[in-house]
Amino acid sequence: MLTTLWWLLSFAVPVLGLYVSVRCPHGKKCQRALLSNNDILLHCNSSGAEWYYFFLQDETNWYSHPHSVSNIEIMPEGSILIKSSLPSQTGIYNCLDKNGIQVVQYEIEFQDISTLHITHRGLGQKPLQNETLSLGGKEIIFTYWEPWQDCNRCGKPGERKCLGYCYIQEPLEKPMPCWFYLGDARLWSSRMRPEMQVEACNVQCKTSDGTDITFDSFELSEESGSAWLTCRSGSIYRPIIWEANSTPLTWQGQLSGQDVTTILDPSNGGRRLQVFQPAIYTCFVQQQLIARFNPRPDLDVLEILQREEAEHQPEAGWARKGKADTVFKGLKLMLLAGTMLGLFGVLLKLFRPSRNKRSNLTLLVK
Repeated sequence: MLTTLWWLLSFAVPVLGLYVSVRCPHGKKCQRALLSNNDILLHCNSSGAEWYYFFLQDETNWYSHPHSVSNIEIMPEGSILIKSSLPSQTGIYNCLDKNGIQVVQYEIEFQDISTLHITHRGLGQKPLQNETLSLGGKEIIFTYWEPWQDCNRCGKPGERKCLGYCYIQEPLEKPMPCWFYLGDARLWSSRMRPEMQVEACNVQCKTSDGTDITFDSFELSEESGSAWLTCRSGSIYRPIIWEANSTPLTWQGQLSGQDVTTILDPSNGGRRLQVFQPAIYTCFVQQQLIARFNPRPDLDVLEILQREEAEHQPEAGWARKGKADTVFKGLKLMLLAGTMLGLFGVLLKLFRPSRNKRSNLTLLVK
């Protein structure tokens, strides 16, 4: 059985941005379970670090980075980022410095979030009970629970959640994540899956610096009659809540069957919401407004308005043309009048004697 230093890792997983951040003391080996389908940041404080990993499912090969695993990348400071982690990527992750000396080793088990067992205390639902592993011994399958997360609302009734992972423990031994413990043993039980427990909460609001708010629009698909909305920075590891027209959408409402017009996606802790009717949807992460989604205007109404406008366009065109003709005729009349006045002035100048000639003529008469 693997020797681990699993107690050095706190089960209160810190979340920085969209990443679940996992740390291990320098020169140590740390083991823990996490939920798949999340972005995981494994820290290694070593510039120019090299990573080697071994996937339990593969069983034979050690991989060095970079290689063909498209969702794994090394960060500039030496840490490794696993995007949308997969259960098949359960394994050992070694970080070596530029001299080939091991800095840290992680043994990470990504438990399949699609098998998540969800219960709500307000509905009287109970989490999974401990069971005995059927290998002829006294091994116990149990759920190792993280601390409760913060309430997802403040100043109003809300909910908070607690995540748990499948662990197995032998008498007088330290517990291990289920699949690390089983290793090559081909054993499966419906008990071996992660859990999420939810309960009601009500806390006072605290002052905060605020965050940027995303404004977006949506329309229901003609095929499914629904639309998917995503709350950025939301995660199953962070308190998150959706509202429809200022009405909270709760896990209790979904699990009890009361909310039938929306579905919180369990595979990401409700970060994504499926909606079946137009409304103004808002999402809050850690009690702060993150995004607002407005339904797009009815396309049928827009088409009617555009059609009516198109029908009136010919009439408006004839009206504009008639007005232009009237103005053109007025301009022609003004031009003609100006020409006539000019000719009249020329004729007067030709046939009317000048003042000097008129004086000479007067003198001759005398």
